[in-house]
Amino acid sequence: MSFLTLSQLNTLVSEEIQNAFPDTYWVMAETSDVRSNKNGHCYLEFIEKNAFDNSLVAKARGYIWNSVFQLLRPYFEAKTGQAFVSGIQVLVKVSVDFHPLYGFGLNVLDIDPTYTLGDRQRRRQEMLDRLEKEGVLMLNKELEMPLLTQRIAIITSPTAAGYEDFLDHLLNNASGLVFYPSLFPSVMQGEQTESSVIAALNAIYERQEQFDAVVIIRGGGATSDLSSFDSYDLAANCAQFPLPIITGIGHERDDTVLDFVAHYRAKTPTAAADYLVNRLETVGAELQACESNLIQAVRRMLEEATKQLLQMQHYLPAYSQNTLDKQHFRLIALQNDLVKGHKQFLLNEENQIKGKEAFLKLSSPQYILSKGYSITMKEGKALKSSLSLAKGDIIETLLHEGKIASVISSSHPN
Repeated sequence: MSFLTLSQLNTLVSEEIQNAFPDTYWVMAETSDVRSNKNGHCYLEFIEKNAFDNSLVAKARGYIWNSVFQLLRPYFEAKTGQAFVSGIQVLVKVSVDFHPLYGFGLNVLDIDPTYTLGDRQRRRQEMLDRLEKEGVLMLNKELEMPLLTQRIAIITSPTAAGYEDFLDHLLNNASGLVFYPSLFPSVMQGEQTESSVIAALNAIYERQEQFDAVVIIRGGGATSDLSSFDSYDLAANCAQFPLPIITGIGHERDDTVLDFVAHYRAKTPTAAADYLVNRLETVGAELQACESNLIQAVRRMLEEATKQLLQMQHYLPAYSQNTLDKQHFRLIALQNDLVKGHKQFLLNEENQIKGKEAFLKLSSPQYILSKGYSITMKEGKALKSSLSLAKGDIIETLLHEGKIASVISSSHPN
C-alpha cells in the first residue's frame, strides 16, 4: 500500500490549484479581522454574507505582503477617505494560493478604491434615507438659533489643535464680543469616537438650559479618520438634539453624515468660530441700527414737539385773552339774565302772595259775616244741624257786629 505524507499531499494540491487558477481575479468581498504584524504584512479574512439574513456564505484567508500593503493602504485611504479596516466592502485583485503549511489563501495584489467609495456613499445615502423616513433628518436644522448665541457647549478632544484654534478665533475676535465656552471632552478618533461623542451630548442634554448651541469640532488629519462620523446612531442623536448643533469636522473637502443633519456645517473648527462671531456681529450691527433709528425718531419727535410748544407760546396769550373775553361776556349775560330772572321771580312771588291774601280775606269769617251771614254756636262749637238741639238749649248767634243769645223753645228738621 502506497501512502503520502501530509506535506506531500498539500504540495500536490498546491500544484493543482496553481495549474487550475494560473491567472489573477477581481473579487468582491467584505473585510474581516484585519491586522498587521511588525514586519508590515497585513493578514485578514474575506467574507461574503447572505443578503437576507446576514449569515456567512463564504470565507477565505487573505494576506497582503508588506511591499504591496505599504503602497495599497495609503492609496486606498486617500481615495476613499476610509481607513482600511474590518467591515468594509472591497474589490481586490488576487491570486489563488495554497500553501502546504497555511492552507488556502488569497494573495492581494491590487485594490479598486472606487468600488469601496461607491459602497461608502451608498451606505451614507441609506443612513440619510432612513433618517428622512423616520422624520428626523431636518429636525436640528429647523431649530431657531438664539439671537444672542454666546453660551457654547463644545465637544472635542481637549488636546486637539483644532480646539485651540477655535477658542482663539472665538475669544480673541476683533469686535471684542463676549462668549462663554464650556468644554465636554470626547474622543474624536478611533472606534470609541461614536460612543464618546454621544456621551458628551447626553451630558449637555442634562444642562441644556445653560447653553445656546453645541459645537462639535475636530482638527485636521487623515480623511480616513472621519469614518466615525458616518454613524447612524450619532447622526440620529444629533438630528433630534434640542439645541442647534454646529459642526467643524476635518477639512473643507470633507463632509460626513453628521454634517448633513447638523443645524450648520462649517468647513473647519476656525470656520465654526468665525460663524458664531459673524452672527453676533450681525446681531450687534442690527441692534446699533435700531438704536440709531430710535434716537433719530425721538429727536424728530422732540423737534416737532418743540415747534408745537413755540407755536402755542406765540398764540397762547391771544388765545387766553380771547377766551377770557368770551367768558367775561358770558358772565355779564348770565348776570343780566340772573337779575331779570330774580325780578321776575320776586314779582311772581308777590302776585302769588297777593292772590293768597285776597283768597284768605274772602274766606275769612269776618268778611262772610259782613255780607249778612251769621254763625250759630252751642257751647263754643258751630252748629251744622238742628237735630243736635233740644228744647231749653242755649245758643249764641254771631253777627258782623255783636252776638245774640237765645233759648230753644222748639226745633224742626228740614
